[in-house]
Amino acid sequence: MSDGQGLLAEARFPRASAYDAEWILANQMGPNALWLTEWLVEAMHLRPGMRVLDLGCGKALSSVFLARECGVQVWAADLWIAPTENWARIREQGVEELVYPLRAEAHALPFAEEFFDAIVCVDAYAYFGTDDLYLSYLHRFVAQGGQIGFVVPGLMRDIDGPLPDHLTRRQASGGVFWGPDCWSLHTAEWWRRHWARTGLVDVQVADTLEGGIDLWRRWDRAVQASGHAHFPSDAEVLEADGGRYLGFVRMVASRGSNTP
Repeated sequence: MSDGQGLLAEARFPRASAYDAEWILANQMGPNALWLTEWLVEAMHLRPGMRVLDLGCGKALSSVFLARECGVQVWAADLWIAPTENWARIREQGVEELVYPLRAEAHALPFAEEFFDAIVCVDAYAYFGTDDLYLSYLHRFVAQGGQIGFVVPGLMRDIDGPLPDHLTRRQASGGVFWGPDCWSLHTAEWWRRHWARTGLVDVQVADTLEGGIDLWRRWDRAVQASGHAHFPSDAEVLEADGGRYLGFVRMVASRGSNTP
């Protein structure tokens, strides 16, 4: 077993652990998309044949997982990764009959209203979903009673007052973890309120991944060892944090049966 395969083997996520670690690491764009997708679908009701939007799919790892493990049809939408590039990965994984890649911006989705049975988003929702008006736009694309779910890096507790020093100091790797975009990180309770107050969805799950900081640290080690790192290691800040502030947040809600 390669070092990468060993680091990404996780009993908590047996389906994700069966995928080739080199393929995952070579195509990564954030914390292990397959671990997080498996965790997300545990809380969703996905059935074979459903139409699912994978919003901000990156290099389509989550899309491949959804098609292969859940048997759903997936529209793999991303702004930054070319559909042709994702199509090559989709075909390589043998799910070309179920996954349809396209380029799309989260605020200009080219779909009919109520087209999807479910919408999922892994590692990306915080980039656009903190907007007070975004859910009122997005929910239109899922059928009444259908689910919307996401997983993102998030906060385990609110930060009141100055930022903790370990989040802002320069690490030995040369990186600084906390930048202006990190203000999009929120707690599960913040996300629950953010969605529930709209009255557009019924929140079913708003929780955090147990042991998430340890999985994040293991992922960082695997990425750095693989030679596929895009950014300096965050091992120092993840070690110092120990899960006090950082981890992963999951949200799942269903569109109300009478919402406009």
